[in-house]
Amino acid sequence: MLKSLLSFAAGYELFGRMLGGPAGRVKFARDYVKPKSTDRVMDIGCGPGMMVPYLHGATYVGFDASPEYIDAARAHYGDRATFVCDRVSTATLDAPGSYDIVLACGVVHHLDDDEAKTLFEIAMAALKPGGRLLTFDGAYVQGQSRLARFMISRDRGQFVRRAEEYPRIARSVFKDVRMDVRGDFLRIPYTLAVLSCTKESA
Repeated sequence: MLKSLLSFAAGYELFGRMLGGPAGRVKFARDYVKPKSTDRVMDIGCGPGMMVPYLHGATYVGFDASPEYIDAARAHYGDRATFVCDRVSTATLDAPGSYDIVLACGVVHHLDDDEAKTLFEIAMAALKPGGRLLTFDGAYVQGQSRLARFMISRDRGQFVRRAEEYPRIARSVFKDVRMDVRGDFLRIPYTLAVLSCTKESA
C-alpha cells in the first residue's frame, strides 16, 4: 500500500512532509550542499524536484525517469529549473564537465553495486574539477536502534547497505570521499549515510 502511494508525486510529497523531509533538506543543503547562486547543479533521480527551494537560485537541471514526478516538478518549479524525463547517462550528458554540484538524494540504495558505480561515473563526467557529488541513503550501522533498523528495512530500495559500503563503491571512482552518518534528518528514527565526493582539480 505505502509503496504504491509513493509512486504518485502527491503521495511522495505528503509522506515526506509527514516525516519531516523539509527540515531534513534544510540541514542537507546547509551542512553539505552549501549552494551558491552561481552554481550549476544536476539532480539525478530528482523526483518532484523537492530540492529546488533550498538551492538559493543555482542553475538546476533535474533528471528522473518517472513522468509523474517530472510533471509535478515542472508544475511546482518549472519557472526556475529545468526537468528532464529520462535516465541520465555518460552518453547523454547535456554538458559534461560543467556542473559544480551533482545530487543523488536517496538514489544509491535503489541500485546494485554495478549500477551504483555507473551513477558515480556519470557524476564524475558531469562535474567540473573541484566539483562535488553529494548523496544520502538509508544505512545500517552498529548500535542502531531496533526502530531505526525496522524503518530502514521497510524502505522501497532493494539495496540498503551498511554505512561503510557506500563509500567503498564511491572510491572505485572518486579518490576524495567523505561520509557522515546522520540520524537527525527526519522526525522518525532513521539513519542516513551522507557522502561528499570531490572531483580532483586538474
